[in-house]
Amino acid sequence: MKGTAEMANAIDNPCQSTCQLNGELCHGCGRLRCEIRQWKGMKRPEKMATVKRAAQRLKKLNKAG
Repeated sequence: MKGTAEMANAIDNPCQSTCQLNGELCHGCGRLRCEIRQWKGMKRPEKMATVKRAAQRLKKLNKAG
């Protein structure tokens, strides 16, 4: 059975290695600057919610651009 830290780490980091910070938002992964900084310390549910919000932000960016 996996420990809590291993389960939280099982969520892939959404970083695309194409950081494009524009103000507080990265146009590469859709995360906010604070979410990027806090990623390693987040628990699994927080990571899942962050990935979902980031995907929604990227979708809006793609529609607008």
